[in-house]
Amino acid sequence: MSQPSVVDSKLFDPAAIDSETADFIERIEKELSTAPPLYKFEPQIIRDARAAGNSVFGPIKRLDQAQDRTVPGPAGDIPIRVFIPEKAAGVYMHIHGGGFMLGTADQHDELLFDICRTCQTAVVSVGYRLAPENPYPAGPDDCEAVAVWLAENSGAEFDTDRLVIGGESAGANLSVVTLLRMRDRHGFAGFCGAALTYGAYDMSMTPSVRRWGERYLILSTRIIEWFNENYVPDGNVYDPDISPLYADLSGLPPAFFTVGTMDPLIDDSLFMHMRWVAAGNPSELAVYPGGIHTFNFFPIELARKANTRINKFIRSVVS
Repeated sequence: MSQPSVVDSKLFDPAAIDSETADFIERIEKELSTAPPLYKFEPQIIRDARAAGNSVFGPIKRLDQAQDRTVPGPAGDIPIRVFIPEKAAGVYMHIHGGGFMLGTADQHDELLFDICRTCQTAVVSVGYRLAPENPYPAGPDDCEAVAVWLAENSGAEFDTDRLVIGGESAGANLSVVTLLRMRDRHGFAGFCGAALTYGAYDMSMTPSVRRWGERYLILSTRIIEWFNENYVPDGNVYDPDISPLYADLSGLPPAFFTVGTMDPLIDDSLFMHMRWVAAGNPSELAVYPGGIHTFNFFPIELARKANTRINKFIRSVVS
């Protein structure tokens, strides 16, 4: 994998945003401007609405190709959502986003099945415990347990030991934390890549988060604060197990960072990409003009481009 080049400042020019993406931003912002922000609701109300398809993300499509299974965890069985190709070149451990409070393993079937087919990779998506009912360290503990299970069983289960990890937003945070725990607690360095998409790596909040304000494009500064307060109620935000931007990142696998210029978390990806490189690890950064938080889950060309590059990275590290 190539080492990083300087990020082109032209990517951040509003003129670089194509017309379809600009229209999409306007539509999402208009739709969300008429709805109360997330922090006005109890988390379970938001979860139920999303599961019923009553959110900006639209209906949830659950595919018959998926298998619902469980893995033993520290507080009981952990649900996993599994896709298996005819012959797997590797296994992609996926960790969903949602501010550590929202989301489930079965809400991204179309994206994960596309990875399964395109990359000829088995996919294991983790249904970790959520805050505020289960704050830190419940989520990372569950992800670690699934990673340990894969390290011990991927050969028997999927006929391959080529492991990749990745996720979006909070899921990217948990992916890095899982890599660090596997390195430090288990002496395991068997993950061959990390696909990290608009991650939240600093719970103390990077400058782009603090400066974003209340412009409501999926996230706002206050929404991010609300997520963080519920995930880490004791406020220990500089712990590397919570904010992996502060961790020793040496000895980690190649990473592929994806983020859009209209995402308040953009600094998290810019900073983590450079810290990854400084630690001696291969890293690549893809920045998309006009990409909002979660943009790759919507039916726009910018999403297709981003998902194609993520899939290319996954294929490259398992082949």
